Amino acid sequence: MRKVSITTSMGKDGFYTVYCSDHPSIMGGGNSLSEAIEELRETLRLIKADGKEVAFIYPEWLDGEYEFDVHWNIKDLMEYYAGIFTPTALGRLSGIHPKQVWSYMSGRSKPRRAQLEKIERALHRLGQELAHMSLC
Repeated sequence: MRKVSITTSMGKDGFYTVYCSDHPSIMGGGNSLSEAIEELRETLRLIKADGKEVAFIYPEWLDGEYEFDVHWNIKDLMEYYAGIFTPTALGRLSGIHPKQVWSYMSGRSKPRRAQLEKIERALHRLGQELAHMSLC
């Protein structure tokens, strides 16, 4: 199964936009992330229905099975998960000082690639821990 990179962003009005990273003109939008992704899926269904002969853009992966690999910028991710991740919690998970995490979250500064990778590894570790636990 092919992983298709999609990039998500959230406007100041709370409207979500997602687009295929390799074809930015293929996009979807909505009032929630799930609405935006569903609209992107509908756009892809319409492109596939039109066929290669008619469609202006026709990604080769559209004929096979694919799944989305969602890419976020840190500011939008933190805003989306604001009720779950605080700068203190993300700082504790990643080893980055909470004040620095707050500056990323507020858009006051952009993290270096190494910092993004630390945050990403911490979130993936947390996800794996949660996926392999059960409650009793």
